[in-house]
Amino acid sequence: MPRAVRYLAVRLGAAVLVVWGAATCAFAVLQLVPGDPVDAVVGSQALVDAAQRAEIRQHYGLDDPLAVQYAAYLGRLLRGDLGDSYQLQQPVARVLSEQLGPTLELALYATLLAVALSVAVTVLTSGRSRWPRRVSALVELVVVSTPSFWFGIMLLTVFSFRLGWFPVSDSGDARSLVLPVLTLALPIAAVLAQVMREGLLDALRQPFALTARARGLREHTVRSRHALRHAALPALTLAGWFTGTLLGGAVVVESVFARSGIGRVALQAVGGRDLPVVQGVVTLSAVAFVVVGAVVEVLYAVVDPRLRKGTGVAAA
Repeated sequence: MPRAVRYLAVRLGAAVLVVWGAATCAFAVLQLVPGDPVDAVVGSQALVDAAQRAEIRQHYGLDDPLAVQYAAYLGRLLRGDLGDSYQLQQPVARVLSEQLGPTLELALYATLLAVALSVAVTVLTSGRSRWPRRVSALVELVVVSTPSFWFGIMLLTVFSFRLGWFPVSDSGDARSLVLPVLTLALPIAAVLAQVMREGLLDALRQPFALTARARGLREHTVRSRHALRHAALPALTLAGWFTGTLLGGAVVVESVFARSGIGRVALQAVGGRDLPVVQGVVTLSAVAFVVVGAVVEVLYAVVDPRLRKGTGVAAA
């Protein structure tokens, strides 16, 4: 139990440092962005005299020294207060919570599809002749090298504009999710398949695989039950990292497919210099990385029971 408590304390401290670092970087970088935040409050074309602008700056604490603004910013974060949006004139937490659902739905389906595709491609191509592996590696390289926005536009052009199989924008039904999910999932699946295939081929050369064959197990059983589990560990790390970055990918996908979500909110906030919303999105991204990292560590212990003693998961 002490080991488990110590482990959880270290992980919690690391999580706090990650969120604090992301929030601090967001605060510092946004101070360097040119322009006056008051313009985001009143609009760049609004006719506001100097007295009114000074009153707005005082209301939002923009006339305080940077150290005071930073301290107030961290204090709000500790209370769970992300501030108020300059443009929307409502709490940032409410803005993000209203748009979080569509983005989470998109990220979840993209992750599941990417994992399923990568496992299928790995099992079908590893251990075969060289040509299937070479063709698969070439396709994966092309998919990874293709920008997401171009991939999304091509999918729209073929399957929406020409064939009419899927709606052009978000229509509220399941069909409108297919193309955005594919756009997000295929590059991730390509990378995961490359890593898993190399890991599986390496695992099949390990002594435990030779022992399993000597015991009379079929090659399919050796691959699916033993070798694939070992190959999944590095891919699991990448899958967790990619899941954390899907919020950034959602910016492009939600814009191309005209979907609501955190990505479009972040893009509009950056364009309008709505600093509290941008800071809220960055903080939310950091929290997402922390949560996904914790889930990945638990999955490590599930996939490889040898790791439970080191992490204290079993004791917890």
